Amino acid sequence: MKPLHLDQLRTLVAVVDLGSFDAAAAHLHVTQSAVSQRIRALEDSAGRILVRRDRPVRPTASGEALLRTARQMLHLEEALGHELGGGDDEVAGHVALAVACNADSLATWFLDAMVAVHGSGRVVFDVRREDESLSTELLRRGEVMAAVTSEAHPVQGCRSLALGAMRYLACASPAFVERHLAVGSPASGLGRAPVVDFDRSDGHQSRHYRRLTRRDPTGPRHYVPSSHDHLRAIGAGLGWGLLPEQLAAPGLASGDLVELSPDRPLDVPLYWQHWKLHSPALDALTDAVRDTASAALRPPGRP
Repeated sequence: MKPLHLDQLRTLVAVVDLGSFDAAAAHLHVTQSAVSQRIRALEDSAGRILVRRDRPVRPTASGEALLRTARQMLHLEEALGHELGGGDDEVAGHVALAVACNADSLATWFLDAMVAVHGSGRVVFDVRREDESLSTELLRRGEVMAAVTSEAHPVQGCRSLALGAMRYLACASPAFVERHLAVGSPASGLGRAPVVDFDRSDGHQSRHYRRLTRRDPTGPRHYVPSSHDHLRAIGAGLGWGLLPEQLAAPGLASGDLVELSPDRPLDVPLYWQHWKLHSPALDALTDAVRDTASAALRPPGRP
């Protein structure tokens, strides 16, 4: 493969992120013809097609592999510019960190790590909210440089760091318990009662019920894709669900929530996976994530 040129790599990233050659041209302040020429030159160098000319533009498998390298090279260029002074441009003087994080971590502890890094330097964040079971896919595609994930095995080109376990408690409102769980065994009642899931990729409720009964719950399901609104929906009696213990604690203390299976919490191990490259901003975020998680999560390997 011929040497890579930063302007071609920057164009590839813009075309994929913005979804079209027109949008990439406007973003890069060049003509559409220049964008097409750069992509063709990059494909000639690679000896293969890198993007599908659809709407939106999508990378091929080869394109995804090159995208990871492109983003890493552009990040290092950006970080070097920052270390050398960054110039007078307020935006250009910042280093951007694209990360993936699940909603419950964002709502409970991850933002504290971001604040710690932002306070120590000129860093901006591009946070992609994604379920912890799916966030490594963003790493594989090169869309983010780090992710909070439930997958321990490192993605190719990444390191994996155990953070600890987020504990979830099965909760419902007292009125919900009276209406749906007052008769029969709590387990059988839970299986038929309404459930509040975060979204369609949220498997916590079904996983918890299978641990209790080895069956899937059959009750009607609500979907509320916001951690705080998920908590409000459960507290309002729409259904039962699993809540992070940090979010559930005030309602349990006040009596607004009831824990349904206090002897069977659900602990979800979390890991921090990040690119294997030396970047002062990414290293600082990794340190902050490790320190913040150690205070907020259950220690790794401890029940």
